[in-house]
Amino acid sequence: MNRKTLVLPAVVGLLAPVLVACGSTDGGSGGGDAIVVGTTDQFVAGEDAPAPLDPAYAYDTGAWNVLRQTLQTLMHAPRGGGEPEPDAAESCLFTDTVSESYRCKLRSGLKFADGTPVTAEDVKFSIQRVLDIDADNGTAALLSNIDTIETKGDNEIIFHLATPDATFPYKLSTPAAGIVSKEKYDGKKLRDGFEVDGSGPYTMKTETDGDKVSRVVFSKNPNYTGDLKLKNDKVVLRSFADADSMGKALESGEIDLMTRTMAPEQIKELLENPKEGIELTEMPGLEIRYLAFDTSDPAVENKAVRQAIASLVDRGQIAGEVYGATAEPLYSLIPKSISAHTNSFYNKYGEPSRKKAAALLDDAGIDTPVQLTLHYTTDHYGEGTAKEFEALRDQLNASGLFEVKVEGAEWSKFRPAQKRGDYAVYGLGWFPDFPDPDNYTAPFLGEGNFLNSPYVSEKARELIPQSRRDVDRTAASPAFKEIQDIVADDVPVLPLWQGKQYVAARDDVIGVEWALNSSSDLQLWELSRGES
Repeated sequence: MNRKTLVLPAVVGLLAPVLVACGSTDGGSGGGDAIVVGTTDQFVAGEDAPAPLDPAYAYDTGAWNVLRQTLQTLMHAPRGGGEPEPDAAESCLFTDTVSESYRCKLRSGLKFADGTPVTAEDVKFSIQRVLDIDADNGTAALLSNIDTIETKGDNEIIFHLATPDATFPYKLSTPAAGIVSKEKYDGKKLRDGFEVDGSGPYTMKTETDGDKVSRVVFSKNPNYTGDLKLKNDKVVLRSFADADSMGKALESGEIDLMTRTMAPEQIKELLENPKEGIELTEMPGLEIRYLAFDTSDPAVENKAVRQAIASLVDRGQIAGEVYGATAEPLYSLIPKSISAHTNSFYNKYGEPSRKKAAALLDDAGIDTPVQLTLHYTTDHYGEGTAKEFEALRDQLNASGLFEVKVEGAEWSKFRPAQKRGDYAVYGLGWFPDFPDPDNYTAPFLGEGNFLNSPYVSEKARELIPQSRRDVDRTAASPAFKEIQDIVADDVPVLPLWQGKQYVAARDDVIGVEWALNSSSDLQLWELSRGES
């Protein structure tokens, strides 16, 4: 995800005055039944991203958090974590001993929001469509191990995989495998704009300001048949240009809850000086931040340059001074709370050292100072990003070995430029598609990865499918350890920190502790109102 990175952005417009009129049924806690949730995630349709909410294109947390409310998947992540459970499916299981054939039976009476039946052919169409379109955002890579899809009657579907993959049920729980109607989606091209039609727990209506979404109104889908239990009838997701305006809206009662992305200063203030009527909830988080390198760019194609940066970066300073209690240093792509984690970068480079960095550059015959530009997105991961990159710049420049400047760009420009290879060094975040070490390695190192990276490690690409053979994921740890060591040596990416996540809400909102799961999936159906 933008995520899982990645997160999908856009520039968000503020709500037009007509939308916040007194007495609106979609208002905040002061008027109406809808629970109003604030976010700084931004959604823009443009030339470089014409279909931000098409499941064949969307591959960031912001967009996925819209799609999870509206598109149903065969499997879904349970509220407290753990292995996926059936949603559109009545049952799913591997039918062989090597995890290459996966069979699902649909629930009876399954319907799209418009009342038309959902069949196995719709499921096949939806997933095959993602593979056929193969958008440059990297979404199709999640499902690329599917060899063929077979249907039996209206309610049975069988996935034949090219290689064994014990993580396949997790992949079927992501919006990339969201079920859409072949009557409303073209099988060969993306659906432009912001319309989404599915069989999920909510229907949705977007309100836009030009090419930007100002808010999304989610209404309970009366035709939903699945595993989720809705605790409300309507939720409004309202986009804000920044965390400060979102925080003021929470204080004034315009919104009931705010999620991603709160500024570190906001969290610190609420921790130290709680506000009446507002409660801050900390939740486990699996977000990571990292630098990535275009290893074909002359500025960083020599591994020694990347290794020297790895020797100089002080993660503790960045985490402590920029993010405070919301972040901690990370020395691997795989965060500490995921099995198979090792401190591979610390094991190789130890504490920040100018001496080590200088030796690496000298041994490789690299003239110093090395001139670099570090690129970051100004509006996608929160307000701490600019300070983080200023700190990185200052650390590298203080060594005398580098001459670094930083440049920021809005996500709607940053992400297309990054995919084109315009940046030698750039910063991104990752929110896992599912909580398994595979999802912190394959999306970065596999063929067709979401970074569109030219870096190739044949050994890593051999180990990734090997690791998927193990149904017992702890048995895959040796393969993941080797992958982490490869990354630490070649440095195609440089992990920086992993974060915690927080939700701030009015004290009459119930279910806040379930509003986000550890993968930062927004679970709006868990929210309701009650007595403070």
